Amino acid sequence: MSDEYQRRLAPAALLAQDRSLERWVSIPDQVAGLYRIWRPTPLYRARALERELDTPAEIYFKYEGQSPSGSHKLNSALAQAYYAKQEGVGRLVTDTGAGQWGSALALAGALIGIEVTVYMVRASYHHKPGRRHLMETYGATVLPSPGTTTAAGRSFLSQDPEHPGSEATAVTEALEVVRSDPDARFSMGAFANHVLLHQTVIGLEAREQLALAGASDVDYLVASVGCGSNLGGLMLPWMADKLRGAQITMLGVEPTACPTLTQGEYRWDYADAMGQGPSTRTYTLGHEFVPPPIHAGGLRYHGAAPLVGLLRHEGILDAIAYRQTEVFSAGALFARLTGLVPAPETAHAIRAVIDIARRCREQSRKATILFSYSGHGLLDLGAYGRFNSGELQDVESLEQSTDSPRPPAFQEVSA
Repeated sequence: MSDEYQRRLAPAALLAQDRSLERWVSIPDQVAGLYRIWRPTPLYRARALERELDTPAEIYFKYEGQSPSGSHKLNSALAQAYYAKQEGVGRLVTDTGAGQWGSALALAGALIGIEVTVYMVRASYHHKPGRRHLMETYGATVLPSPGTTTAAGRSFLSQDPEHPGSEATAVTEALEVVRSDPDARFSMGAFANHVLLHQTVIGLEAREQLALAGASDVDYLVASVGCGSNLGGLMLPWMADKLRGAQITMLGVEPTACPTLTQGEYRWDYADAMGQGPSTRTYTLGHEFVPPPIHAGGLRYHGAAPLVGLLRHEGILDAIAYRQTEVFSAGALFARLTGLVPAPETAHAIRAVIDIARRCREQSRKATILFSYSGHGLLDLGAYGRFNSGELQDVESLEQSTDSPRPPAFQEVSA
């Protein structure tokens, strides 16, 4: 991908961060000031869950659901909007699945003062109107993907008028708009190195908070993964420890409907559905893969961020996949125990934590578990309603067995 093409996609400051070899990158004063609206986010110990599971494990979670937009995504959205504004960009165009990223960028655009256009996966656009209404309230223009406003969208719909959309179709449409508008740039909610960099504020804060709580030695880091911003944000600050030999299990949790890390291939692939955007080497299900609609819309992306894919390929990151109903069962249990209703994406991590904690009980083994509570589910109550009434069904996407493989490093602690 040429430098000229990359400069048309993103502000130069973000491209420089993608390639930076610096150990630390400063947070701009304006961004840091806005972070103080809700950061640092609290670190909680899930004592009620520990008692429910009768486990000797200590379970902690970093609560990113208290941000104004409801998830961790605002950490990068504010930074991206700031750098774009500094370089005179007039509009940011992006894709969003369940709407957490779109909501965050819409709010960032309002706070920084830059126009935002969001292509929202069609299934989520219709099934999660609350997120759409939130984005529009913040001042963003929200369009369904695939839709009729782009040539790519019209092409997808001509092939399948009921196309549910995917992150890849939304990326394709967003890139088309950016190429036709010199005043616009593409904004990524995950995937790029700079996004994972911005999100490391999660893990950096958590390390300090755990030390204050007397639990600095972590045995398990657990996060849901669609593309990788949430996972990278939590785990990358521990990467040096892991590479030096620390016995830390890093576990990415995904849906069986889109099992990128558990059933994908490590190879070169495109980020968008038409193969017109950037390509990279990572774990992928193929850029033409369209995941079935599930309520964890933020986990419906065919590929992992390059850094996440590399960690998986090198055996540093473990992965597991769960079905939709068992994920919502974990989310509902957590809500009853704590009063906090997790987003479907967050509930994936909770499902894995429950299994790890149960195995610790079976082995009478103490362990410290930290997971990322990446966002709240207060705009997902319709999905919980379907689960509570027994209407929610498991949706599988591949002919292969949905019993996802468990790598040896994880197998000894999973249920």
